[in-house]
Amino acid sequence: MHIWNGERRTPRFWFMKRNLESKKMIRKFIPTILNIILFIIISNLLFSSELNNEVQNFEIYFKFTISSKEEIENLTKIASIDNVIGTKVYAYAHPDELKKLKEMGYTIEILPHPSSGRPLTMAYTIGEMADWDRYPTYDVYIEMMYLFGENYPDICRIDTVGYSQQGREILFAKISDNVDIEENEPEFMYTATMHGDETAGYVLMLRLIDSLLTSYGFNDRITYLVDNIEIWINPLANPDGTYHGGDSTLVGARRSNANGYDLNRNFPDPEDGPHPDGNPWQPETIVMMDLADSHSFVHSANFHGGAEVVNYSWDTWPRLHADDDWYISISREYADTAHVYSPPGYMTFLNNGITNGYQWYTINGGRQDYMNYFQGCKEVTIELSDVKMLSSDELPAHWEYNKRSFINYIDNVFYGIRGLVTDSLGNPLDAMITVVDHDFDSSEVFTDPDVGDYHRMLLPGTYDLTFSSYGYVSQTITDIVVSDTGATIVDVELETAEIITVLHQNYPNPFDTSTTISFSATDLHGLPRIRIYNIKGQIVKTFRIPNPESRTPNIVWDGIDDNGQQLSNGIYFYKLNSINCYSDIKKMVLLR
Repeated sequence: MHIWNGERRTPRFWFMKRNLESKKMIRKFIPTILNIILFIIISNLLFSSELNNEVQNFEIYFKFTISSKEEIENLTKIASIDNVIGTKVYAYAHPDELKKLKEMGYTIEILPHPSSGRPLTMAYTIGEMADWDRYPTYDVYIEMMYLFGENYPDICRIDTVGYSQQGREILFAKISDNVDIEENEPEFMYTATMHGDETAGYVLMLRLIDSLLTSYGFNDRITYLVDNIEIWINPLANPDGTYHGGDSTLVGARRSNANGYDLNRNFPDPEDGPHPDGNPWQPETIVMMDLADSHSFVHSANFHGGAEVVNYSWDTWPRLHADDDWYISISREYADTAHVYSPPGYMTFLNNGITNGYQWYTINGGRQDYMNYFQGCKEVTIELSDVKMLSSDELPAHWEYNKRSFINYIDNVFYGIRGLVTDSLGNPLDAMITVVDHDFDSSEVFTDPDVGDYHRMLLPGTYDLTFSSYGYVSQTITDIVVSDTGATIVDVELETAEIITVLHQNYPNPFDTSTTISFSATDLHGLPRIRIYNIKGQIVKTFRIPNPESRTPNIVWDGIDDNGQQLSNGIYFYKLNSINCYSDIKKMVLLR
């Protein structure tokens, strides 16, 4: 017999115990062992011409060194750049993309994927989310969201706005005092985790929904927000990426969606066109674009991870936004508030926690620039943590760092100039509001056509505003004073204009590669649209008139639909609808 820790044990038990401890040690180092094996496999396969499809779709995290920031202009079109610190570039890519970088002379250092080796505690029931120190399984997430709507039906509605590539729900909590009524109030949006392995915003947005709902009626400030804003919150924009390893774990989470595409490079870009990444719009991208098209969001933020900084437009080009000073001001407020409630060093990256996107590193196809340029919505990207996948026990602390900044950021919608734009009978108008000698690069804002309300966030100062709506005489209001105590109310009534509009036959017709559509009008303000329909009456392409100053604008169509797909031969119809009720439709033939 043998003695073990003061107790008599048989040799068999001693060997069993040693065996068990050895297994524990092996399990402890499995992530490291797997990473080493993975590096060897990738190193052997990375630059081989025989990579199969499965390997080609594998998402690799790596870093390399550049000699000049100017190199980023080309590199961002090859790899999904994640961060740039000095001359070090951190990025994601597929093996074929890494091969291109290698051929360009870059030395690649493959890194452990951010989703590996993190202590992530999962909640398998709603009860286990009580302390907000766990990540929910996908089923628990869905249950939590719908329970918010069931428990607070008067102020919360849960909308399934679409589905991911693999059929998971993309959910928004809509929070407002009259949740089913369109009101004269700003529409605000928060979304998180469009990169599936950047998960801090996921739980923090769930907790924000809970905090707004449970505080309503008890906290005066929260009650005021809910009573006067239509708030939309989406905690999980890329569920397939986050639950890449299965619905019950975040281990194996990926940046990209199920098709292997970076969703934050997949939006139309002001500089690089509708498909800057060269890929079709993904289901998750289309969901967000459709939501933005069907609503009138005036302010939003997109939460990410991997750094601690507030990033504002533009990302795509070096020139500054017309509202650059305003962006600096609201970004500074977010970061400075977080500094007060966090330990030293939190959110101090780049300019002490804020940055212009292009000055950090340029990207194309980002949602931030899409919302700003194409949707008239002032959006920033907020990076919440240096670690992409926060350990579960760090989530409560990051809530404390950011919860006041979350509320302050929503509060921005109450400052600047707001009001209603109507016709002489009080009917709401679809109108554009331009700050004279200030707006450019599509910085104008638009009314919500269902209500006629507009919300132009501005710094304190004196401004002139022009109100334009197709079919109505434009009106300019001068010397509007904006203070730092709240919004200045300016309601405007526009008079009907006498307009003559003619839609012309496209030429050539039939056409094979492209055709030109034109129309003439005495006034084009209000930016009318031309839509192209197939024989079934389905919209396949929508054009907004690019230049309202032109009396005879031309639109060239190449037979490609809004999803970037080449349409088949056949009969199509193009239709012009204007705000003054003019409508005309003509037929065209596509014959390749």
